[in-house]
Amino acid sequence: MWILFACGSALFAGITAILAKIGIRDTDSNVATAIRTVIVLLFSWLMVFVVGSQDTLGSIRGETLLFLILSGVATGASWLCYFRALQLGDVNKVTPIDKSSTVITMLLAFLLLEETVTVLKAAAMVVIGAGTLLMITRKEKAGSAGAAQKQGKNSRKWLPYALLSALFASLTAILGKVGISGVESNLGTAIRTIVVLLMAWVMVFVTGKQKEVAKLDGRSLLFICISGVTTGLSWLCYYKALQDGPASVVVPIDKLSILVTVAFSWWFLKEKLSPKAGAGLVLIVAGTLLLLV
Repeated sequence: MWILFACGSALFAGITAILAKIGIRDTDSNVATAIRTVIVLLFSWLMVFVVGSQDTLGSIRGETLLFLILSGVATGASWLCYFRALQLGDVNKVTPIDKSSTVITMLLAFLLLEETVTVLKAAAMVVIGAGTLLMITRKEKAGSAGAAQKQGKNSRKWLPYALLSALFASLTAILGKVGISGVESNLGTAIRTIVVLLMAWVMVFVTGKQKEVAKLDGRSLLFICISGVTTGLSWLCYYKALQDGPASVVVPIDKLSILVTVAFSWWFLKEKLSPKAGAGLVLIVAGTLLLLV
């Protein structure tokens, strides 16, 4: 059953990406993320009361609550480091490192959660990593020159932030896996989202974009709210899958949201997939299938 929840997480995450691309073209991404997190928080706690898990809130052990909070902090820290890295460096260099969090998560799951290491899983890690690099490098290359001109920075100051972004993103999954053990998944997601919400709004004020909230038009706000709902559904499915299944398999299945995004972008946005990106997509799918063997 956890495989179905993992697939549901990928589906909703892919839809979220398309909604965001259509609806927030004229909206600051930090502001949109913060607003979406408000929707996710409301949705998460609604699900808590629907399933009746609010009664178990008082029975959560301190250690479990700590790991849930740390998971939320890791998510917020990953976002902060990622945007700082983008400020200092070339997008084409920063993004591949950040996206390596998929492989790092599997490595940490093997090391910290003692999940079984097999030859197939090791091969899958290599294939998924290579596929992600092919997808991201090609996707970002077209805009890298403009980003470099805008930022005007070629130093390696961005590198520590990019590495920390990938590390924190990986820790999010690992800490979430530990934190939701013995906790109803909807309740665990709702608690974690409170922390993420605080971190998201910190990001808005740190970047000085709080005034952008008042400038949102109705159409953009609508798409942001809808994407918040799909984000909430994706998160709920994701943490339910993590609760029941191995993190080293759940995480890469969730990353298959790229299939949904590519399909919908071709269907609705008429975007074409380059041969190099197509090869990367095939590798990602192949690596994920290897994990399921």
